[in-house]
Amino acid sequence: MSGWMSWFGGTRDTKKPAREAIIKLRQNLQLLERKEEHLQKQVDEQQNKARANAVSNQNLAKEALRRKKQLQQELDRLSGQRFTLETQVNALESANINQETLEAMKNGAAALQKIHGKMTVEQVDATMDSIRDQMAVTKEISEAISGPIVSGMELDEDELEDELKELEEDVITDRLRGAEHVPAHTPASPIRATAEASRGRTAEDDEEAQLRELQASLAM
Repeated sequence: MSGWMSWFGGTRDTKKPAREAIIKLRQNLQLLERKEEHLQKQVDEQQNKARANAVSNQNLAKEALRRKKQLQQELDRLSGQRFTLETQVNALESANINQETLEAMKNGAAALQKIHGKMTVEQVDATMDSIRDQMAVTKEISEAISGPIVSGMELDEDELEDELKELEEDVITDRLRGAEHVPAHTPASPIRATAEASRGRTAEDDEEAQLRELQASLAM
């Protein structure tokens, strides 16, 4: 859509010129790098030629060094151009990133403004106050529901404490009176102990006989 608008004089795509410039600069950089590689090879060849003829043919060696210096100057010039182009590419890429970041921030700000369009601090405070009030009501209701139910009358805790104290005093008094009337302990005679033990065994025998009769009747 932005492309169509730019054709009719509407909103222009500012990213497109930056992208095109970056592509063009990188193409020129690749061309310069290839030229630099070629010149470097020629510089190395002249250096080797001068070294090989340094003793046997000094005139040829000087001519090779002279040619080497000319090639080196051209190589330095291309290196300077390449550095300039790299600087421009970095600047354009940084500017492009800054533009995209700014647009993203603008979109975020617009979205926040749209969200907060019908929202005010006073409305938020009122909503929070309402929530706190409802939470307080909920707490009171929970406490009322979980509290003990006493039907018919209100219990006085002081009266309960007094009544409990009176009961304790009565129990202590009864125990003291019972202790005063307890007869002295006398050991049982051997005959009486034997008779009581016999009665106990007789009762146990009777219970076992009844149990056997019950089991027999159930078996029938």
